[in-house]
Amino acid sequence: MPRPKRCRRICGYPDYWSFAPEGAQPAGTVPLTLDEFEAIRLIDHRRLTQMECASVMGVSRATVTAIYENARFKLADALVNGKRVRITGGAYCIDGVPASREIKEKGEDIMRIAVTYDNGDVGQHFGRTEQFRIYDISDGEIVSWQTVDTAGTGHAALAGFLRAAEVGTLICGGIGMGARVALDAAGIKLLPGAAGSADEAVRDFLAGRLACDPDAGCREHGKDHVCGHGNCCENDAAGEAGGDAK
Repeated sequence: MPRPKRCRRICGYPDYWSFAPEGAQPAGTVPLTLDEFEAIRLIDHRRLTQMECASVMGVSRATVTAIYENARFKLADALVNGKRVRITGGAYCIDGVPASREIKEKGEDIMRIAVTYDNGDVGQHFGRTEQFRIYDISDGEIVSWQTVDTAGTGHAALAGFLRAAEVGTLICGGIGMGARVALDAAGIKLLPGAAGSADEAVRDFLAGRLACDPDAGCREHGKDHVCGHGNCCENDAAGEAGGDAK
C-alpha cells in the first residue's frame, strides 16, 4: 500500500478555477491540484524561495520541488498544446478543513453530488457537518462514492472545500443564509431540507422525486420550517440528471 500523502497547507482558494485557450476548442484538460497551484502562487507570483515555500506549506523542500516541477510541466503542456487548465482537489488543508484523503479527479462526463453526512443520514446542520459523502454519477447511476472528513468548521471553508472537489450539487438538511451565499458564490447548486438516508436522497434526486424544502434553515438560525412544497426538487433534478455533468 502506498504511503498516504502528507497534507499540504494552502493559504486560500483561488479566485479563478479554470482557464482555456481563446477562440479554439481546448485539445484536452490538464488538472492542476490545489497544492500545485499554491506552489506556483508562492514561488512564481510571490517570489518565495523553494525553502520558504516549503515552510509555508508545511512540507519538505524536496516535496515542494516535486510539486513545483510537476505543476510547471502541466502549465507548459496546456500553453503549448492548447489545453484547458482546471484547478481541482489535491492533498491539502486550509482553515482547519482538511482533505482527509485525496479526492480522486472527476471525469469530464461525471456529475458529482455531495451530501452532508451523519451516520448514514443527511446531516441537518451544514455549517457543522463533520463529513460529506461525495457521489460520482454517470448516465443517471451512482458509479462510486467516498466519505470525507471536514472537521465542521464554518460555511465559507466548507463551500471552498466542495468547490475544490468539483462538486456541482449539494443535498443537505438545514442551512443558514451565510452558507447559501458562500455556496452560490462557489457555483454549487443547493438542495436543502432533505432528510433520511443519504444514499436514498441521491437516488431520489436522480429519479426526480427528492423531497426537499428550498426555504429550509437551521434551527439555530431561527428558520426551521416546512413550506409544504412536497417534491419541490423534481423538475430541477430531472434537468440536472439529464444535462451536462457538473
